[in-house]
Amino acid sequence: MDASLLLAVLSGALVALLLTLFGGGGSVLATPLLLYVVGVRDAHVAIGTSAAAVAVNAAAGLAAQAKAGRVKWPCALTFGAPGLVGSLVGAQLAKTLPGAQLLAWFALAMAVVGLSMFRAPRSPGDPDVRIDPAKAARLVPVGAATGLAAGFFGIGGGFLIAPGLMAATGMTLANAAASSLVSVALFGAATSVSYAASGLVDGRLFLALVAGGAVGVLVGARLAPRLTGRVLLARRLFAAMVVVTSAYVFWKALGA
Repeated sequence: MDASLLLAVLSGALVALLLTLFGGGGSVLATPLLLYVVGVRDAHVAIGTSAAAVAVNAAAGLAAQAKAGRVKWPCALTFGAPGLVGSLVGAQLAKTLPGAQLLAWFALAMAVVGLSMFRAPRSPGDPDVRIDPAKAARLVPVGAATGLAAGFFGIGGGFLIAPGLMAATGMTLANAAASSLVSVALFGAATSVSYAASGLVDGRLFLALVAGGAVGVLVGARLAPRLTGRVLLARRLFAAMVVVTSAYVFWKALGA
C-alpha cells in the first residue's frame, strides 16, 4: 500500500476513535492529519476530503443512534435544513480564500473547539421534547449560522450543534448528541460536494479515511467502557491536544 494511503487509514482510525470516545470535536483533527501527517499540500483538498469522510462517519453513527431511538427527528431536521444552505454558502466563501489564510481561520476554529471541550457537559433536559413554533423560531437561525461555520471551516460542527439543540429545545445531552449527527452528516456532505465540484476532494484518501474510520469505531466502542468515571479527565486531555494542534496549524499558516 502507498505510504500516504496507509497514513490516511491510520488518521481515519484515530479520528473515528476520538469521535467514538468523546463525541463532538474529534473530526476537527482530520484536516491537520491530512496536511501534516499524510502530506496533502493543498489546504482546500485537505478540508474537502476530510469533510467527505466526516459525513460518512456521521451517517454511520446516525444509523446506530436512530435504531436506538435517540434522534429527535423534527428538531434535528428543523435545525439541519437551514444549516444545509448555510454550509453551502460557507464552503463557497472558503474556496475563495488563499490556503494559508484559510488555515489561519481554521486554527482559530480549532482553538474554540478545544476550549469548549474543557467545560463539563450538561445532562439535564427533557427526554420527551416536541417541536413547536417557538422552538422552530430558535432552531432555524442557530442552524443556519452553525451550518455557515461548518461549511467555512470544513468541520463537522458537532461541538456547536449539540449545545445549540439543547439551548433551543431543552432536550437532553444524549438526545442532542444523537440528533446533532443529522446536521453533521448534512453539513459534511454539502461541504464535500461543493469542494468536489471544484476538484478539491481526493477520492483515494477519502476511501482510506473511511476504511480507517470503520476500525476506529470498533476500537472506540471497546475502549469506551474502560473510561467510565474518567471520561471528563480524558476529554480535557484530548481538548488540550486540540488546542496545542491549533497553535501548530496557526504557526504553519503564518509561515506560509
